[in-house]
Amino acid sequence: MSLFQHLDELRSRIFQALLGFLVAFVPCWIYVNEIFDFLEQPIVRLLPAGKKLAYTGITDPFILYFKVASIAAIFLAAPFLLFQIWRFISPGLYKHERLYVIPFLFFGSFFFLSGGAFAYYIAFPYAASFLLQMGSHFEPVITIERYFGFLLTVILGLGLMFEMPILIFLLSMLGVVTPRFLLKNFRYAVVIIFIVAAIITPTPDVINLCIFAVPSLFLYLLGVGTAAVALRRKKNRAALAAAANGDAPDSDFE
Repeated sequence: MSLFQHLDELRSRIFQALLGFLVAFVPCWIYVNEIFDFLEQPIVRLLPAGKKLAYTGITDPFILYFKVASIAAIFLAAPFLLFQIWRFISPGLYKHERLYVIPFLFFGSFFFLSGGAFAYYIAFPYAASFLLQMGSHFEPVITIERYFGFLLTVILGLGLMFEMPILIFLLSMLGVVTPRFLLKNFRYAVVIIFIVAAIITPTPDVINLCIFAVPSLFLYLLGVGTAAVALRRKKNRAALAAAANGDAPDSDFE
C-alpha cells in the first residue's frame, strides 16, 4: 500500500471507530444516571453519612453526564474499537498471522476491562481513602468535576496500561521489538512505567504508586512472554518452510 492508501485506510478506520463509539454512546446516555450511581459508590462509602458530591457551575452536571457516558461507551465499544485497530494493521501481517484476530479481540477487551475493574475496585478506593484521611481535620466539599476527573483518569489510564501485553505482542509481530530487546531494556521500562503511574496516581505516597505500577510491570513481563511464544512459533514455521524448500532456516528471530 502506498502512503496515500495508508492514510485513506486510517481515515476509514477512524470513521468506523467513531461510528461504533456513537452507537455505544446512545444506551450509555440513556442509562447515564445508573452509570453515575455506580461510579459514585467508591466515594459515597467514604463520606460522612448524608454528605453528597457538590458542583459549582450550572453546566457541571450536564458536562459530567456527557463524560460519564463517553467513558462507558469506550468500554462498551472496546471490542469494536480494537477490531478497527486490527483492520488497520492487518495488511502488514502474513496470512497465518491474521488468524490471531480472535485472540487479539478477546484478550484486548479482557485486559482493557480488567484494568478498569482493577482501578474501580482496588486502586481508586485505596487512593481516595488515603486522601480523605489526610484531610480528616477539615470539612470535605468534593465537587463532581474534581472527583470524576480523578476517577475517570484512573479508570481509563489503567485500562490502557493493562493493554500493554497486547501492544507488545503486536509490536513483536510487526518486527518492531523482540523479547531479547524488551528484557535488555527492562530497567528503562521500569522507569517509564513508574513515571506513567505517577501521572495517573492521584496521591503522592509510594504505596498507592506501587498499586498502579507493580501490576503494570507484571503485564510488561507477560507481554514479553507472549512475544517470545509468538516469535518461537514464527521461527518454527520458517524452519518447516525452509526444510520443505531445502533451504537453510533463517534464525534471526530473537
